[in-house]
Amino acid sequence: MLTEIALFPLSSVLMPRARMPLQIFEQRYLDLVARCMRENAGFGVVWLKQGSEVSGGSLDVPNISDVGTYASIVDWDQLPNGLLGITIEGRQRFAVESVWREADGLIKAEVSLDVPPESTPLPDHYSGLAEVLESLLWHPQVKRLGLSVDLKDAWTVAYLLGQLLPLDESIKHGLLNLDSLEQLLEELDTLLRELSGEAPG
Repeated sequence: MLTEIALFPLSSVLMPRARMPLQIFEQRYLDLVARCMRENAGFGVVWLKQGSEVSGGSLDVPNISDVGTYASIVDWDQLPNGLLGITIEGRQRFAVESVWREADGLIKAEVSLDVPPESTPLPDHYSGLAEVLESLLWHPQVKRLGLSVDLKDAWTVAYLLGQLLPLDESIKHGLLNLDSLEQLLEELDTLLRELSGEAPG
């Protein structure tokens, strides 16, 4: 079933169950945030594959990924620079079916929302992934996000690692595209070995 949602194109990928701080300053997004908070609704975060938001396409729509993450606003505040700051949390993936730009400049799309995956125990041979995530959670910038983390749930560990590790956004987008939990865990395990300088084994 298709659902119509507003899109927030970003140069960063948002994973389900992860959180991300945003500064809001364009009027169309200020209006969107106000509407979402008033109606207790969310919006879709999609990765800008290249260039600025106005790049590509004769319909004046950005060059965005075809898979994104539906997000909810979990916190907001006025930043020291006077701008509105919000924290968003990824809920579930979606596939973009069609996209267009409204008269006010807001990007909207018809999307097919995934059913969020059920909690799944993390296999013992991937326990190292949970240990790495646990160490990342102590970083001051990560602690400020106020994440609620179940280190025994494989989907949570995988998605949060995909968000927090220093990976290229194209790699993160590839991880978001994976449907298989085993494949996702295996890919993260390989990426961690590469980041730590270990030879693949």
